[in-house]
Amino acid sequence: MEVELLGMTPNPEKVIETAGRTCYLSFEKAREGSEKKFVRMVVRNGHHSVLEHAVATFRITGISRACTHQLVRHRLASYSQQSQRYVNEKQFSIVEPESVASKPEAHEIFEKTVEACREAYLKLQEIGIKNEDARFLLPNAVQSEIVVTANLREWRHMIAIRGQKAAQWEIRVLMMKILNVLKEHAPTVFEDFESSEDDAIISLRSL
Repeated sequence: MEVELLGMTPNPEKVIETAGRTCYLSFEKAREGSEKKFVRMVVRNGHHSVLEHAVATFRITGISRACTHQLVRHRLASYSQQSQRYVNEKQFSIVEPESVASKPEAHEIFEKTVEACREAYLKLQEIGIKNEDARFLLPNAVQSEIVVTANLREWRHMIAIRGQKAAQWEIRVLMMKILNVLKEHAPTVFEDFESSEDDAIISLRSL
């Protein structure tokens, strides 16, 4: 799995401060570095609407369709995903869960099933079935690519929901990677998130 930041609102925390201070016309309080205190204040008080003025766009590769199916359920974001209708998937790669890969019997079942799906997909193509219909045989394990754009309030929501222990492991790892990038570019917005590299669990702490 790879996560690439394609673009982000320049000086996102300053943009958030300017937007927030517009509500109070308190621009005279803005100075170098004041955005950090302001962002901490709005996050602590739950005034998260001003976080929506900054956005981040990621390109995500090497994740399964099972994972992207979960990701696109978050409606306050924009998505552009690799099409299985127009892209020929005859060379598809897969994501195999560690729980399966670590057990020889489970791995064998998984591998045989994936190959059976691949062979059936190719046979349908050979007899003239279009990709848009042959794709019905493709498993959720098939790797995909997707570009996601969301504002920072929505990224906070996705990370909080999908980064916790109860979340499915693959999307939890994805949120860990995204959080690490966002902490570099908007550190104050995400400083109340704590993460564990061992199991990719993300939690919130009080500021």
